[in-house]
Amino acid sequence: MQFDPDYFKNWSKYRTPLKLDGLRRIISATRYSLQGLQAAWRYEESFRQEVVAIAVLIPVSIYVAGSVLQWLWLILSCVMVVITELLNSAIEAAVDRWGDEENELIGRAKDLGSASVFVSLVFFFLVWGMTIVDQFVYDFWPT
Repeated sequence: MQFDPDYFKNWSKYRTPLKLDGLRRIISATRYSLQGLQAAWRYEESFRQEVVAIAVLIPVSIYVAGSVLQWLWLILSCVMVVITELLNSAIEAAVDRWGDEENELIGRAKDLGSASVFVSLVFFFLVWGMTIVDQFVYDFWPT
């Protein structure tokens, strides 16, 4: 490979888009992330349902929580559901790329992704249920 004397004059022509650095890399990564959220909203009904439910539950969490720490747990459980749903959708999209034929490993990958969403939903209901019991039910029980 020969050295191009104009390399330093036209350095951007020789750079690959994958080797962005600094602020441009952050802006590019943010753009890709927003495209991913947009794709999830457009193609994943379960993602839309969970986002709408969370939009309702965040104001409710202010009333339900008895402390800042409880409120944080309520919000984190909501965010955890969304994160696992995004990961599950990514797994399903990647696996579906390879075709529709029956394959044990493809089925296992989809089942494991679905199980992760299920576990996050169990955690969500556990956190919300225990917070509601702590705030409203224990107040009425005689000690």
